[in-house]
Amino acid sequence: MLDIRSIREDSESCQQRLKARGGDAWKLITEVLECDEQRRSGETEKQVLQQDRNRLSKEIGKMRSQGEDSAEVEAQVRGIGEQIKVIGEKTEKADSRQRELLLQIPNLPHEDCPEGADETANPEIRTWGEKATFEDFEAKDHLTLGGQLNLFDFELGAKISSSGFVVYTGAGARLQRALIQFLLDLHTREHGYKEVNPPVVVNRECMFGTGQLPKFEDDMYGIEDNAHFLIPTAEVPVTNLFRDTIQNGDDFPIKVTAATHCFRREAGAAGRENRGLIRMHQFDKVELVNVVHPDQSLAQLEVLTNEAEKVLQTLGLHYRIIELCTGDVGFSSTKTYDIEVWAPGQNEYLEVSSCSSFGDYQARRMKLRFKDENGKNRLCHTLNGSGTALPRLYVALLETYQQADGTIRLPEVLHPYFGAAEIG
Repeated sequence: MLDIRSIREDSESCQQRLKARGGDAWKLITEVLECDEQRRSGETEKQVLQQDRNRLSKEIGKMRSQGEDSAEVEAQVRGIGEQIKVIGEKTEKADSRQRELLLQIPNLPHEDCPEGADETANPEIRTWGEKATFEDFEAKDHLTLGGQLNLFDFELGAKISSSGFVVYTGAGARLQRALIQFLLDLHTREHGYKEVNPPVVVNRECMFGTGQLPKFEDDMYGIEDNAHFLIPTAEVPVTNLFRDTIQNGDDFPIKVTAATHCFRREAGAAGRENRGLIRMHQFDKVELVNVVHPDQSLAQLEVLTNEAEKVLQTLGLHYRIIELCTGDVGFSSTKTYDIEVWAPGQNEYLEVSSCSSFGDYQARRMKLRFKDENGKNRLCHTLNGSGTALPRLYVALLETYQQADGTIRLPEVLHPYFGAAEIG
């Protein structure tokens, strides 16, 4: 959520940066300021009336002590009380509307965020490794490979659930488990993350805290009349572990990781880019969450991105880093890098991690603060990134390490986790 003081002090700048995102959110700034003026003027008026009521109440006491008739003054006090009530209701209405509007306004893109209308304007920052080549045979896609090796079954997924779900079977299930264990070990042992295992069902307050609500409610799996939700990412429960807390600044950066199932309604659109495991209603992901000092936010985003990159480097998978432009950056993010791994069978890059800094946007919603060196409570900054999302990593791994005989040669680092050097 944006800081109302910043909007009040420089509304034109806020509107210009929101315009860079595209859409009409910038238009809400005017109504936010109108509500703010109503709320502030109402509070001022209430204070004046309360002072008058207090003064008259004292006068009533004095009159009574002297045996004087105070009925007329008492009527004035009652009238003032009615005025205060009416003004209070109007003020509460303006305050409620202002908060409702602020929850609808996305974060401001960082000043360094490249300008652009959509993903076509996202600049490539760097690449790592080389695209896999296959001299003796034509690369197959993961659907063909998985079918030949009995790694997963979409028909079974649809049978017990619906389309957009899959059952991993045999070596396929073992590979999924091996990848999760490898990712958690890498981030906890080498990158200093604390592992947690949170619930995958959260309440509405959590979804508001990280910015999924109110905008993306229709994309989420709600239960109990949307009083609770299946998590779209571990970002939601992990970041909310720190909701309504005051952190010790000496502990920064706070780094937490979790492997969870994730649930999203967005799967199922037709097209090659959504075939197979690439876009699912339920998928596994290892998430990285950072809570940091405001001065560390951008530097920590580089660290976080490097930690996610290390996954692909260790597995020997070619990838590229792109920076999201103002028109493509996520609702709550102020600056984002996407990591896209090369999938030979798809002949395209697939996003496996989105590493973002949210500034104080989430922290303001969650009242996540720290005590600075002067003893003042300030808002923390939050970051997160996938470290990484499993389905597309799984796809890239199968397609990159496929052999002419149909087997999959696994990277050496996975051998102890999987219990073998190849699948086949």
